[in-house]
Amino acid sequence: MSPEANKAIVRRLWEDVWNRRNADVCDEIFDAAYAAHEKRFMPRMLAAFPDLRFEVEDMIAEGDKVVTRYALIATHRGEFMGIPATGKPVHLAAIWIHRLENGRIVEGQRWGAWDRLALLEQLGVYPPANRRSD
Repeated sequence: MSPEANKAIVRRLWEDVWNRRNADVCDEIFDAAYAAHEKRFMPRMLAAFPDLRFEVEDMIAEGDKVVTRYALIATHRGEFMGIPATGKPVHLAAIWIHRLENGRIVEGQRWGAWDRLALLEQLGVYPPANRRSD
């Protein structure tokens, strides 16, 4: 598939699966193992952050890989990573890389990075870093 077609598939992950809460789309855009993973993870994430949304800022595709730079925006309303609900808003920067085969996402759950330290700081369970603004 073309890089543009691959980007369209990955965009469905952020928009249809997560932002529209349509887990059935997982079976259309992932291979079976990844679809099962996403369907298991989604309820836990939404229990902790019921208003969770992803704002895609950039997508870059080459060959069979798509890189997405996005913001994760939510309010902490349930337990997450052992942290009880704080009611605090979070806004995290993240980058995720997905690999596709035959029009389906086959890898990606280990190829992503979202700022867990910033999450802990925003939830108030870790002191803010001494950030410089050079």
